[in-house]
Amino acid sequence: MDTTCCNVIHGDTVDKVKSAELPEEQVAELATIFQALGDATRVRIIHALVQSEMCVCDLAAVLGMTQSAISHQLRTLRNLRIIKRRKEGRVAYYSIDDHHILTLFKTGLEHVSHR
Repeated sequence: MDTTCCNVIHGDTVDKVKSAELPEEQVAELATIFQALGDATRVRIIHALVQSEMCVCDLAAVLGMTQSAISHQLRTLRNLRIIKRRKEGRVAYYSIDDHHILTLFKTGLEHVSHR
Protein backbone atom coordinates (compact mmCIF):
# COMPACT_ATOMS: atom_id res chain seq x y z
CA MET A 1 0.00 0.00 0.00
CA ASP A 2 1.45 3.34 -1.05
CA THR A 3 0.91 6.00 1.62
CA THR A 4 3.10 8.62 0.02
CA CYS A 5 1.21 11.89 -0.29
CA CYS A 6 4.12 14.24 -0.84
CA ASN A 7 7.89 14.48 -0.82
CA VAL A 8 9.66 14.13 2.52
CA ILE A 9 11.07 17.49 3.53
CA HIS A 10 12.76 16.61 6.82
CA GLY A 11 14.12 13.10 6.37
CA ASP A 12 16.05 13.14 9.64
CA THR A 13 12.89 13.97 11.57
CA VAL A 14 10.94 11.24 9.76
CA ASP A 15 13.67 8.68 10.51
CA LYS A 16 13.87 9.73 14.17
CA VAL A 17 10.11 9.50 14.70
CA LYS A 18 9.79 6.19 12.81
CA SER A 19 12.57 4.64 14.91
CA ALA A 20 10.64 5.54 18.07
CA GLU A 21 7.32 4.02 16.98
CA LEU A 22 5.39 2.19 19.66
CA PRO A 23 4.77 -1.56 19.41
CA GLU A 24 1.23 -2.31 18.25
CA GLU A 25 0.41 -4.03 21.54
CA GLN A 26 1.22 -0.86 23.50
CA VAL A 27 -0.75 1.27 21.05
CA ALA A 28 -3.79 -0.97 21.49
CA GLU A 29 -3.52 -1.03 25.31
CA LEU A 30 -3.11 2.74 25.57
CA ALA A 31 -6.02 3.32 23.19
CA THR A 32 -8.18 1.03 25.34
CA ILE A 33 -7.29 2.97 28.49
CA PHE A 34 -8.13 6.28 26.85
CA GLN A 35 -11.36 4.77 25.51
CA ALA A 36 -12.30 3.73 29.06
CA LEU A 37 -11.53 7.24 30.28
CA GLY A 38 -13.83 8.57 27.56
CA ASP A 39 -16.90 7.51 29.53
CA ALA A 40 -18.32 10.21 31.83
CA THR A 41 -19.49 7.75 34.49
CA ARG A 42 -16.05 6.16 34.69
CA VAL A 43 -14.45 9.60 34.99
CA ARG A 44 -16.78 10.38 37.89
CA ILE A 45 -15.90 7.05 39.55
CA ILE A 46 -12.18 7.70 39.14
CA HIS A 47 -12.60 11.21 40.53
CA ALA A 48 -14.36 9.80 43.60
CA LEU A 49 -11.64 7.18 44.08
CA VAL A 50 -8.92 9.82 43.80
CA GLN A 51 -10.49 11.34 46.93
CA SER A 52 -10.81 8.11 48.90
CA GLU A 53 -10.95 4.34 48.76
CA MET A 54 -14.65 3.42 48.56
CA CYS A 55 -17.04 0.47 48.47
CA VAL A 56 -19.70 0.00 45.77
CA CYS A 57 -22.57 1.17 47.98
CA ASP A 58 -20.79 4.41 48.89
CA LEU A 59 -19.88 5.06 45.26
CA ALA A 60 -23.52 4.48 44.28
CA ALA A 61 -24.62 7.04 46.89
CA VAL A 62 -22.05 9.62 45.76
CA LEU A 63 -22.89 9.23 42.07
CA GLY A 64 -26.64 8.73 42.47
CA MET A 65 -26.59 5.45 40.57
CA THR A 66 -27.56 1.85 41.26
CA GLN A 67 -25.11 -0.58 42.78
CA SER A 68 -25.45 -2.73 39.66
CA ALA A 69 -24.52 0.13 37.32
CA ILE A 70 -21.52 1.05 39.47
CA SER A 71 -20.38 -2.59 39.67
CA HIS A 72 -20.47 -2.88 35.88
CA GLN A 73 -18.23 0.17 35.47
CA LEU A 74 -15.89 -0.95 38.26
CA ARG A 75 -15.42 -4.30 36.51
CA THR A 76 -14.35 -2.52 33.32
CA LEU A 77 -11.94 -0.24 35.18
CA ARG A 78 -10.52 -3.15 37.15
CA ASN A 79 -9.97 -5.29 34.04
CA LEU A 80 -7.90 -2.43 32.60
CA ARG A 81 -5.90 -2.10 35.85
CA ILE A 82 -7.13 1.48 36.30
CA ILE A 83 -8.51 0.62 39.73
CA LYS A 84 -7.86 -2.20 42.18
CA ARG A 85 -10.01 -4.04 44.71
CA ARG A 86 -9.30 -4.93 48.32
CA LYS A 87 -11.64 -7.21 50.25
CA GLU A 88 -12.32 -6.82 53.94
CA GLY A 89 -14.70 -9.53 55.04
CA ARG A 90 -17.66 -9.38 52.67
CA VAL A 91 -17.04 -5.79 51.59
CA ALA A 92 -14.90 -4.89 48.58
CA TYR A 93 -13.10 -1.56 48.58
CA TYR A 94 -11.90 0.10 45.40
CA SER A 95 -9.02 2.52 44.88
CA ILE A 96 -6.82 3.88 42.11
CA ASP A 97 -4.44 1.14 40.92
CA ASP A 98 -1.18 3.08 41.01
CA HIS A 99 0.45 6.50 40.75
CA HIS A 100 0.54 6.33 36.93
CA ILE A 101 -3.26 6.37 36.75
CA LEU A 102 -3.41 9.11 39.37
CA THR A 103 -0.93 11.22 37.39
CA LEU A 104 -2.79 10.60 34.12
CA PHE A 105 -6.11 11.63 35.67
CA LYS A 106 -4.75 14.72 37.42
CA THR A 107 -2.89 15.83 34.29
CA GLY A 108 -6.06 15.47 32.24
CA LEU A 109 -8.00 17.45 34.82
CA GLU A 110 -5.37 20.20 34.81
CA HIS A 111 -5.54 20.31 31.03
CA VAL A 112 -9.31 20.82 30.90
CA SER A 113 -9.18 23.32 33.79
CA HIS A 114 -6.48 25.43 32.14
CA ARG A 115 -8.02 28.10 29.94
